[in-house]
Amino acid sequence: MKFREKALIMDEASIRRAITRIAHEINEANKGVDGVALVGIRRRGGPLANQLASQIESIEGIKPPVGVLDITLYRDDLTTLGPAPIVHRTEVDFDVTGKVIVLVDDVIFTGRTARAALDALMDLGRPTRIQLAVLIDRGHRELPIKPDFVGKNVPTSRQEIVSVLVDEIDGENKVVIEEVIGQ
Repeated sequence: MKFREKALIMDEASIRRAITRIAHEINEANKGVDGVALVGIRRRGGPLANQLASQIESIEGIKPPVGVLDITLYRDDLTTLGPAPIVHRTEVDFDVTGKVIVLVDDVIFTGRTARAALDALMDLGRPTRIQLAVLIDRGHRELPIKPDFVGKNVPTSRQEIVSVLVDEIDGENKVVIEEVIGQ
């Protein structure tokens, strides 16, 4: 499929402001960051989790541990991904048991990715609490999952695609709505 950029939703500065706000909200909701760890959902959740951790460190003077979670084998659409889906390594180098874990993702849509991440995280241990932080909430939930921290709510149609680009992967930071223009 081919896509065309339809609208710029967030530029680099607005992403930075959203990350700063979410970092403050995480700090406030947890009365500090002692016992808090961030786990980004692979792919773009990882860089966003690192950005949040850096921002929290600039606010609190303490950088929470950061990990990256691969949810490929926990997806409920695994059989539709192809005969041999690519599985990446989960990189959580700390014990999640007894911690407040903030799952970080770029976009929440149906809630199925967050559900898969919850399953994958529970296989690593038993956190005290799990919170969800997303840069974009585009609606259209199919599961009763609601993020605790949201950078921006963006009402979309099901035919639109919300793409978050991060410097570490894409060479730029922005959020766009794209539309399908052909096969």
